[in-house]
Amino acid sequence: MLQEKIPATVITGFLGAGKTTIIRNMLMNAGGKKIALIINEFGDLGVDGDVLKGCGAENCTEDDIIELTNGCICCTVADDFVPTMQKLLERDVKPDHIVIETSGLALPQPLVAAFNWPDIRTRVTVDGVVTVVDSAAVAAGRFADDHDRVDAMREADDSLDHDSPIEELFEDQLTCADLIVLNKTDLLDGEGVARVRAEVAERIARKPTLIEAKNGDVPAIVLLGLGAGTEDDIENRKSHHELEHEALHASGEAHDHHHDHDEFESFVMKLPAIADPADFVERLKDVIATHDVLRLKGFIDVPGKPMRLVIQAVGSRVDTYFDRPWGASEKRETRLVVIGLHEWDYAAVVEAVEKAAS
Repeated sequence: MLQEKIPATVITGFLGAGKTTIIRNMLMNAGGKKIALIINEFGDLGVDGDVLKGCGAENCTEDDIIELTNGCICCTVADDFVPTMQKLLERDVKPDHIVIETSGLALPQPLVAAFNWPDIRTRVTVDGVVTVVDSAAVAAGRFADDHDRVDAMREADDSLDHDSPIEELFEDQLTCADLIVLNKTDLLDGEGVARVRAEVAERIARKPTLIEAKNGDVPAIVLLGLGAGTEDDIENRKSHHELEHEALHASGEAHDHHHDHDEFESFVMKLPAIADPADFVERLKDVIATHDVLRLKGFIDVPGKPMRLVIQAVGSRVDTYFDRPWGASEKRETRLVVIGLHEWDYAAVVEAVEKAAS
């Protein structure tokens, strides 16, 4: 009798969409399933993995959560993801389900294609790709180019590169989905949610299921058990760069188009303890707006508090909460990972964050 394949769920979505919150809720309501979790983050500070390990659920142990922080998983499939999967499958006690949280800057297509590697295909199947969408960000136009402005710029200077890496990446993540979760709908009214639904639907030719969520509250039974076998349908979910590559190849033109993350930069900051977190948050909002910071997250050391304060910022929205006590052997310090576009003034961002903390 052939051994039944282990289902794997890929959870993707742009920076700050709420992937980690959804996974945290899922782990705490997994109904006894043994879940192995692979987390990939853009940047060297593993914030998401640390948050999940502190959630207190049965599946939030060191052994069940594997972090990949060597780069975007879609660009390091052979070096990082495949060996990690092989080690996971060699365990004496196999997981009932594997969940993979991609970086917010990752293309899911190369990752799904990796499940066709011979050593993986016979033992694991992609149960489904879940794309998480920040509904409030879509409603605010974060993923929509000002096409009139772009056309005017092109007319002024044809040599300029006016590609929108954020918009294309957003569409690629939607294109690969079996299930799209419109998260953070509590931040919009009914008309706003309807507009987001319409915009998301217009951006993709395929029509995966769309559901709405507030605060990442999606039942595990909805996320797990889709039974999509997505690795067998990867040809119908090609990314922008794959389609461009094919078009150039068909035309006979030379091409060197590949997916990379040169458009984005990240760095980790260590700061002193923050005596007044509320004031720090208000100052950070100005820094984020002034310097176009895409994402900021990390941990804050608050003097006199036994627990660490988690900070998560997406645009002007900044959330904080105490998640767990500092460990006995853990160094108390404020650590932040900051992500933005490569055009930003790195020194100015660092100076502004340091000033906000002073």
